[in-house]
Amino acid sequence: MDYIMELLSGISMFGEPFTVKTLLLRIGAAVFIGAVIGIDREIKNRPAGMRTHVLVCLGAALVSLIEQQSVAEVLSLSESASMSAGASTPINVSVGRITSTVVSGVGFLGAGTIFMSEHKITGLTTAASLWCTACIGLAVGSGFILMALMAGAIVLVVLRVMQRIIHVHTLKKLEVQFVHRQETLAFLSDYFQKKGCGILDVNFHAETRAEGNLYTNLYTLTMPNRTNYVDLIEALSEHPNIRRVRTRNL
Repeated sequence: MDYIMELLSGISMFGEPFTVKTLLLRIGAAVFIGAVIGIDREIKNRPAGMRTHVLVCLGAALVSLIEQQSVAEVLSLSESASMSAGASTPINVSVGRITSTVVSGVGFLGAGTIFMSEHKITGLTTAASLWCTACIGLAVGSGFILMALMAGAIVLVVLRVMQRIIHVHTLKKLEVQFVHRQETLAFLSDYFQKKGCGILDVNFHAETRAEGNLYTNLYTLTMPNRTNYVDLIEALSEHPNIRRVRTRNL
């Protein structure tokens, strides 16, 4: 138990070779934390899912382990040389050069998850979660497993809970084509109010026809997170007076 607590608290292993238990614990922790974060992205059908996050976290942990093992071997050789020479030989060891490349290099992988479509940028959160996962992997590989577990829990809270606690209303444009103006406008106003959607702006167009006027309203709506955009459109399209409902670019 004391051995596990030492590993979790991040006791330095410099100067000592890694044992099989140490390697298995750190690699296993990297895979576990990366998988847990990746599952959240997988459920939401994001570009980078569970396997990507596991590989990023595992790769970062391996880089950190390699750097620590390299430093340990250099210190061991220096100590052996000092003992054979009978005098202390100063040696400079650079710590952090290899791991720092992970922090910057994973940005290229994150950039691949960012897309711009129809004037909207998506994938930023997934890119940020990849970057955080890489940093967590470095922490695991360095032996700070307890710190990594805490950071992983915080990342999950940010991804899963924060959006539910802090409600940010999004803007949507919705085009509605309908007949029987007064009756349908009353229905639309009441329906948007029930759904918690605020009407910021309305552009309207009327087309005169022999069978009756056809009206087109373009709404700019603020929509709470709890409102499903697809369900909103489907419910509106079922009204007998509404001829067409479609989304428009902001």
